[in-house]
Amino acid sequence: MDKTQIIKFISKQKTAFIASIDEQGCPVIRALIPRIIDGNIYFSTNTSSNKVKQYLANNKTCVYFYKRGKIKYQGVSIKGEMQVCTDQETKNKLWRLGDGFIYKKGVTDPDYCVLKFKCRTAEYYCDLKIQTIEF
Repeated sequence: MDKTQIIKFISKQKTAFIASIDEQGCPVIRALIPRIIDGNIYFSTNTSSNKVKQYLANNKTCVYFYKRGKIKYQGVSIKGEMQVCTDQETKNKLWRLGDGFIYKKGVTDPDYCVLKFKCRTAEYYCDLKIQTIEF
């Protein structure tokens, strides 16, 4: 498995689990819908959310994707940093029609922001084997 294959694998997954560290130093895991654009991983979220505050205080994170088949299980855990993007250009790039149901003021809603994940290393698991990939 290489970087290109990792991106192809995660592009097919509908859910990602992201981790942040809270004020007490404990990890917090959430499930979000990933958007893969040009090999980068993005997430839409509320600017007022706890995870945004946590990433602004400590941007180190891990994102996990998996596929569970009837026999085969595949997973990839990717370590890196999360960037909070509030600029209009990035918000426009990620905006989808259905986002208006969540962010009532549209793409310019001040409570709408984008998380951009910068991949550093990945651990791919399949068939009782782990492979480390550098990004």
